[in-house]
Amino acid sequence: MDLLNPLDAIFLAIESREHPMHVGGLQLFEPPEDAGPEYTRELFAAMTAASEVRPRFRRQPRRLLGGFSSLAWSHADTVDMGYHLRRSALPAPGGLDDLLDLTERLHGILLDRHRPLWEARLIEGLADGRFAVYMKMHHALIDGVSAMRLLQRTLTDDPFDTRLTVPWGTPPPVRDDTVEPESPWAHLRRAVPRMLRATGSIAAPLRGVLDGRLTLPMTAPRTLFNTSIGGARRIAVRSWPLERINAVRLTTGATVNDVVLAMSAAALRTYLLERDALPDEPLIAMVPVNIRSAAESDTAEGNMVAACLANLGTHIDDPAERLRVISTSMREAKQVFTQLPKLEAMALSAALMTPLGVSLLPGFEALPRMPFNLVISNVPGPRKPVYMQGARLDANYPLSIPFESQAMNITLATNGDNLDFGLVGCRRTVPDLDRMIDHLENGLAELERATA
Repeated sequence: MDLLNPLDAIFLAIESREHPMHVGGLQLFEPPEDAGPEYTRELFAAMTAASEVRPRFRRQPRRLLGGFSSLAWSHADTVDMGYHLRRSALPAPGGLDDLLDLTERLHGILLDRHRPLWEARLIEGLADGRFAVYMKMHHALIDGVSAMRLLQRTLTDDPFDTRLTVPWGTPPPVRDDTVEPESPWAHLRRAVPRMLRATGSIAAPLRGVLDGRLTLPMTAPRTLFNTSIGGARRIAVRSWPLERINAVRLTTGATVNDVVLAMSAAALRTYLLERDALPDEPLIAMVPVNIRSAAESDTAEGNMVAACLANLGTHIDDPAERLRVISTSMREAKQVFTQLPKLEAMALSAALMTPLGVSLLPGFEALPRMPFNLVISNVPGPRKPVYMQGARLDANYPLSIPFESQAMNITLATNGDNLDFGLVGCRRTVPDLDRMIDHLENGLAELERATA
């Protein structure tokens, strides 16, 4: 039995039909030139045949004390690959809109807690000859950084390598059946004091709050994104050349992530102005920042991120000044988290995210302030062309989670020379989500003009 860390436990505890807590990804592949009409069928057969499943992909919630299922993991002895991996085809002629329509429906369906918390889908039928892979995993199992690293380990930079590696496909470790397993209660007695010490040790870093370096939760203004949500999803995607973002970065001294946040801030500002709904105070974004060491990149499971709160400067008309405010806010937040041991950083992050659970309580919508307005996450991905059985990865759109009272999420990933954006919103409460794609482009163009 494995206990969940505080962040993972939150993701399991707050899940409901209206609030699925899985992250996903939509990858578009270009088949090799010599691919025949049976290529995707043969690829699916090979994926299905990879039936050895690594421990992470066997995890499912374990019930303790008669009903609590957000405290510990158990591991399934067998995994029904016919359930977890499926094949779909789009109606001909399949276009990107058809692909997104299917993905929206898949992304809005809860994972079955009686099974390991992941599913995958091979999707064919695009008129341009490409195929797609959609995969989702519960956020308690994985964060965006480890998900992207997992994806990269399944791909190769050799277009002629025909070996297939699937995310779930490394053999499980050999267990010594002669050793009697530790009882859940003994494990609990050992682990709980360590978790409590980490949670109780955040008093010192909270000095960052007192001296103004950390943006506080519950200080964000309410917007039309901050309302109750349903479980159905809307998705919008697009890619931008890294060359354009880097040009702004080099001119201003900002980071790539700062420029991405400035693009997002401009898009949010325009979207709200169109609806006469822009608040006088700046929107606040929660920005996950990876705190793994290089040695932990392939071994650490669950979530190991710091939850930085960033001032988006949406009340500022000048795009260059807005970028400066964003850069300062992110730099000061990172300074606080980088001074902490990992357990303390995770405990502080859990404390900053605690209001998300409070947002589920009756009457929360009447409060004038929000924990933060939305999550914007930038996930490192492959920096050169990569392939799966000779099929080139064309696009890699990350798809994350709208939270209660936060009806939209923006996540992006590096893919070769591009940044691939995936926007996920509540289908009912975020109308015209695809308009945000145009606003992101206009926001980048605005930055380019202001910093040229």
